Amino acid sequence: MSKPPVYLVDSSIYVFRAWFVLPDTITDRDDNPVNAVFGFSDFVYQLLTETRPEHIGFAFDESLSSSYRNEIYPEYKANRKSAPEELKRQFQYCRQLLRYTGLAEFGSDRYEADDLIGTLADRYRERQHPIHILTGDKDLAQLIDGEDTWWDYARNNRLNHKGIEKKFGVKPEQIADQLAIAGDKVDNIPGIPGIGMATAAKLLKKFGNIDRLLESIEDISDMKVRGARRIQELVQEHQDTIRLSRKLTHIERKADIPFPELSPGRPDQEALQELLNHLRFSPARKKRWNELTGLRTETEHSPI
Repeated sequence: MSKPPVYLVDSSIYVFRAWFVLPDTITDRDDNPVNAVFGFSDFVYQLLTETRPEHIGFAFDESLSSSYRNEIYPEYKANRKSAPEELKRQFQYCRQLLRYTGLAEFGSDRYEADDLIGTLADRYRERQHPIHILTGDKDLAQLIDGEDTWWDYARNNRLNHKGIEKKFGVKPEQIADQLAIAGDKVDNIPGIPGIGMATAAKLLKKFGNIDRLLESIEDISDMKVRGARRIQELVQEHQDTIRLSRKLTHIERKADIPFPELSPGRPDQEALQELLNHLRFSPARKKRWNELTGLRTETEHSPI
């Protein structure tokens, strides 16, 4: 009998999406915007009622400049602006909502949400649980194996191992190498100038991974692709960049931080009610949220 799946949520994406979609006229009792909290809470409610998970965790990014990747490459994500204070406040509300509801939420100033998800995915996969990673980020597709799925919840797009290869042109285990070769402008990761994702995929299809690519640079010119000689010259010239970038695109799977239990626990009803009131949840919204948490108070170990 297969074990129940583990749902791991790349939470920041869903907070940001709500921040951009919903109007900032939605405010709390102090007249601060809480549009991102409302949108995120709707996402969580829908996810919980749809999946009834026995194991679920919500990972958050805590810093743009203090992860171990910044020690490797100080310019990592240096192109990104820090979130405005009103959004930082909403992130804290989102995490409080989860915590008071009895759901596992976690973050780290050294490891990114991707690393926390990667670590938990490996731990639970070793216990024979299939893993469902909720995200819209291609980077996390590198973690998919076996019965796992990469789930872009907003677009209702679920991909297994074969689906990822069809969509991205490489196998999940090659995605970090593909990003290292082509670079990633979003995260300010340097790649090989002039080589994009499609060409990187062709290189990996032939050589398998970066190590074998760099061991066989002289064979690149024999590939039946346009500009093969020039591609060989570029790879030869930028070997150090590829190796550096691979350290940045690889998701750490042994993050050394304490993790909460992923089985939903008892809600803190008093703190939850105080938060819902402060957020100005409507009676109907509070009712459905309370009914959701009430399902869990009947039996301590029952799924949501």
